[in-house]
Amino acid sequence: MECYLDNAATTKVSDSVCAVMEQVLCTDFGNPSSLHKKGMEAEQYIKAARACIAKTLKAEPKEIVFTSGGTEANNMALIGAALAMRRKGRHIVTTQFEHASVHAPLVFLEEMGFEVSFAPVDEKGHVILEELLLLVREDTILVSVMYVNNEIGAVQDIAALAKAVKAKNPGLLFHTDAIQAYGKYCICPKKEGIDLLSASGHKFHGPKGSGFVFIRDKVRILPILHGGGQQKGMRSGTENVPAIAGIGRAAQEIYAGDVPALRESASRDFANQNGILQAHASQEEKAEWLYALKQHMVDLLSGMEGVCIHALTTPLTDCAPHIVSAGFAGIRSEVLLHALEERGVYVSSGSACSSNHPGISGSLTAIGVKKELLDATLRFSFSVYTTMEELDYAAAQLRELLPVLRRYTAR
Repeated sequence: MECYLDNAATTKVSDSVCAVMEQVLCTDFGNPSSLHKKGMEAEQYIKAARACIAKTLKAEPKEIVFTSGGTEANNMALIGAALAMRRKGRHIVTTQFEHASVHAPLVFLEEMGFEVSFAPVDEKGHVILEELLLLVREDTILVSVMYVNNEIGAVQDIAALAKAVKAKNPGLLFHTDAIQAYGKYCICPKKEGIDLLSASGHKFHGPKGSGFVFIRDKVRILPILHGGGQQKGMRSGTENVPAIAGIGRAAQEIYAGDVPALRESASRDFANQNGILQAHASQEEKAEWLYALKQHMVDLLSGMEGVCIHALTTPLTDCAPHIVSAGFAGIRSEVLLHALEERGVYVSSGSACSSNHPGISGSLTAIGVKKELLDATLRFSFSVYTTMEELDYAAAQLRELLPVLRRYTAR
């Protein structure tokens, strides 16, 4: 059987998302800047998607700017905010294990004369608040903390972190990379003290090439793309209407429970006896199902010799519901990944965005993973389409492969 357990890298696009994108591509294909009927039809898709996403964040539609994905969203938020704030200061604070799409723009800003400080995390991947506060200064203009770590699933108490840093410096802006969090949690930026938030559509069953930035009202950032002035000048360029319609529909499905594309199920609670999620489950029920999958995978892995699960919390709900990171002593991660692939099991050895530039994981290093496991770790990640049967199958393949690969490695 085929067993896809790499949903932190990308998710399957739902059928209804495909349907609305096809409608836009083939029928309602006008340029949204055009003044005729075709243009206005296209513009309505953008307005509807913006309103839907804003509602999921308890925000205003004007606070949502569409991008080509999470990388552009992070670049827009960080570079745009830094450039707009540079007269107030040039100091930025972040953490030791941010995604490359946060780290790289900050390196770029360093080259432009900004100073970046990095806060440490503990063995569970939680930012050490006292250490973070020590880094905040009068000239700190921006703090960026990832909501959910994409490699180990560590979840930050964003509201507490934002409150603490703003108490020390009320003038700074707080950004969170919520690319692995949006769709898994009910996020309220204004309540949590978030000024800027980044998200990516293909992490929650929307299309690749779609994303957005939440920019709190009255927060000023400078655009990094210039041209025709679309999206009120914040992101020039003809809008990708099919992708925007798709991400809007995906957000609606996740948060409103309107999921006609998911497998039919007429069972009790949120999953039937075959371990398949109901079609119209709420966002909370979807998260509960992901935690059930995670617990099952943890139980399966815990029974295997030489396996260490990273950053596991008690209770389990203190970490992300869809990610399990595990080290397999004595086996290189790439070897085990391809051995599983040959049996139809698809997993990751780390961040998919960095797979073409292999190296030691910064996230694993930051939480103090033993040296022998840094290059022996796989990430298993789930979605609402994942079944218990798939996890059982993956575990069965691991039980067969581990002793064989370890004997081969020993030779």
